[in-house]
Amino acid sequence: MSVPASEYQARAARAQALMVEHQLDALLLTTGPDILYLTGFLTRFWESPTRPWFVILPATGAPVAVIPAIGAPLMARGWVTDIRTWAAPDLSDDGVTLLGETLRALVPECGMIGLPMGHETHLRMPLGDFHRLQQDLGQRTCVPDFDILRHLRAIKSEAEIALIRTACAIAGRAFDRVPEVARVGIGLDQVFRGFQRLCLEEGADWVPYLAGAAEPGGYRDVISPATSAPLAAGDVLMLDTGLVHQGYFCDFDRNFSVGPPSPSTVDAHTRLIAATEAGLVAARPGATAADVFHVMNAICQDPSPRPGRFGHGLGLQLTEGLSILPSDSSVLRAGMVLTLEPCVTLDDGRIMVHEENIVLRDHGAEWLTRPAGPDIPVIGDAA
Repeated sequence: MSVPASEYQARAARAQALMVEHQLDALLLTTGPDILYLTGFLTRFWESPTRPWFVILPATGAPVAVIPAIGAPLMARGWVTDIRTWAAPDLSDDGVTLLGETLRALVPECGMIGLPMGHETHLRMPLGDFHRLQQDLGQRTCVPDFDILRHLRAIKSEAEIALIRTACAIAGRAFDRVPEVARVGIGLDQVFRGFQRLCLEEGADWVPYLAGAAEPGGYRDVISPATSAPLAAGDVLMLDTGLVHQGYFCDFDRNFSVGPPSPSTVDAHTRLIAATEAGLVAARPGATAADVFHVMNAICQDPSPRPGRFGHGLGLQLTEGLSILPSDSSVLRAGMVLTLEPCVTLDDGRIMVHEENIVLRDHGAEWLTRPAGPDIPVIGDAA
């Protein structure tokens, strides 16, 4: 486990206190981040969609894991001791009967079982199996979890903040080495592969997310896969990484000018850094996500930012929780970890974005990344 067992136990206790408020008799969790948050069960086996996994948090007592037998040894290394398994995959009954039996034992007749149903949630089991489960539950009903997990996961402990800070430091060292893998004439796909290697060399557990672009004077999108097109003088190279350290993500980017930057590139980068610094000052407990957006956009002056938002929550997922955009009235709280990601749209329709990671404290926000300066780094010609 990446944090002490006592912290997982405290998370369960906080969840149970909120369950009492909302008259929930159990929480049913099915996704990797939620299960990891409650149990410490960290695995890359989630990449396989074949097997469903379930953890039940009753109103009192410890969680119960109802999982494929292949996962029992790893789950047993953590603090969960009630581990019920089946031989998965079972094409006729992939844990549904065992899950129903367990819920009937833990939840009283006419009881309510909370499932995450809000924004950014999903049910990680076949819908047909969920319908079967509902039929097996008798008078027990599945209802929304009142965003209990979302509310709790938004506030990071000091142990979580330290892990995210370490992830940021790993990526920061990799960004410092970008000139090793990015020069005029090198294909963007080679840059991507080289940068991922640098992240691993600097200590990343894995690099599930890398996006970027390289185009003259800016770029038109930030989510396309890399092509073999070589870097050329005048390009702006942007790399945006979400690497993982002990289950926790960083998520930030860096821009580089291939050769001397144009005046418009210099101006855009300077504005992005100024907007990010203003966002850091604005991100205080009691402010809203929308407040932070408006402060940054007063500098960016973008009437319709193409990325749609200027940042988001960060933690066990690359993006989680609130969004920094005009319509999000979420109130900021101490302990939140956020990204600040302003965007500038250039005259020809190209854009530039910049991203940093911060943590909110009672007195204001602190950098988790080593913030970039106003001068865009310059990458030279091939040696």
